[in-house]
Amino acid sequence: MLKKTLFGLAISWTLLIAFLCLVTFSKLPSLGVSGVDKYVHATLHFVFTLFWGSYISLKQNEIKIPKILRVVMLSILYGIVIEILQETTTTTRNADILDVLANFTGTLSALAVFILLKKKKQTNFRY
Repeated sequence: MLKKTLFGLAISWTLLIAFLCLVTFSKLPSLGVSGVDKYVHATLHFVFTLFWGSYISLKQNEIKIPKILRVVMLSILYGIVIEILQETTTTTRNADILDVLANFTGTLSALAVFILLKKKKQTNFRY
């Protein structure tokens, strides 16, 4: 049951990223925070990596860093594809290398979480 739920969340989150990044939102209020969209990008890819990495780890019954690294690469690639689509298929969005860097930051933060969880789990088995 948990595997199916995580898979559904991962798919939904992946689609949500595409929707939020490719659809035009007119007349959104400004939050007055410079670079807030970079935090949004980092958060989107942090959660993307957590959902997909958790699903794969649960499916394998273990956190396998090489498998998580595949998710990291997928997240980075997905972010780049979204930026290219913003530039080529929308008239109101532009590709931004800083968005890609923010995606990368969120993804690496999630990788760090998996590494820490794996180390904690290994340490707990030593006692």
